Amino acid sequence: MLSRVAERMYWFGRYMERVESMARLIQVYSQLLSDLPKDTGISWHNLVYASGCHSEFERRFTVKDEKRVVRFLLEDMSNPSSLISSLRMVRENIRTTRDVVPAETWELVNEFRNYVAENVQQGVNRRNRHTFLDQVIRTCQQINGLVADTMRRDAAWHFLSLGRNLERGDMSLRTLEAGASMAAELVDDDFHQASDAVWSSVLRTLDAMMSYRRTMRVALNGEDAARFLLEDELLPRAVTCCLLRMDESVKSLPGGEAVSGDLKTIVNAVSKGCDYGTPEKLLSHLDGLQRRVGVVNGRIMETWFQPS
Repeated sequence: MLSRVAERMYWFGRYMERVESMARLIQVYSQLLSDLPKDTGISWHNLVYASGCHSEFERRFTVKDEKRVVRFLLEDMSNPSSLISSLRMVRENIRTTRDVVPAETWELVNEFRNYVAENVQQGVNRRNRHTFLDQVIRTCQQINGLVADTMRRDAAWHFLSLGRNLERGDMSLRTLEAGASMAAELVDDDFHQASDAVWSSVLRTLDAMMSYRRTMRVALNGEDAARFLLEDELLPRAVTCCLLRMDESVKSLPGGEAVSGDLKTIVNAVSKGCDYGTPEKLLSHLDGLQRRVGVVNGRIMETWFQPS
């Protein structure tokens, strides 16, 4: 397989996952802030932080209100992580690799881009936000389902899966980091109920609430929620599960020994855990894991995509 084709499949997987993750974040966060008391002190800026583009936002804006945050994350073309920018890159990467994906994928991606371009303002306005974001998530799942059900498990598939699971694991870490940051602001006992609402939103963002209840069998709390979302090997959006799926793809590709070694290092770091009940220690742990994920991305680029 040509390295340029492999790289485009990798980034197709990453950007496709980024579109869905951004929609999930905004949808659940909107509901969270409407449920929390106004005096909790939690702001919309936490959503920018969770998306990983807070530096660019702070460089351009001083006011961190709902409209600016949602516009920045949904429709700002100068923000490379915005939903509309990510969808543009989905289309660009699939446009040049149409011969290795199911034929219907190109048609669905084009229809998806047109829908978002015509309706993104619904996502900015709170009144129709849920309907718009729900359609975005459903369309992402439709495209992913088409690819999963019809694509041959060859090198192209494994590069796509590699990108999707790296992006998914990274976004799970960012979502956990946002939850821990918000929990750290709710130290007063009067905000115990608000803290539960925060961790509930983290689980719902990652579609993990039902799985958490069935697996952990304890009342909702931040410590067990963080442990579950980091260490579970079977939940698709849990960090360890994403890393193990990446390793499966790496072992199906040539010359991936160094990447596999890096992945095992992160899995070991996750399994060692930390004091999940202390937000400050959890935040430090998550920050270290995010840096390691960045190293893996660099190793993937170096191993397969950069000319020797």
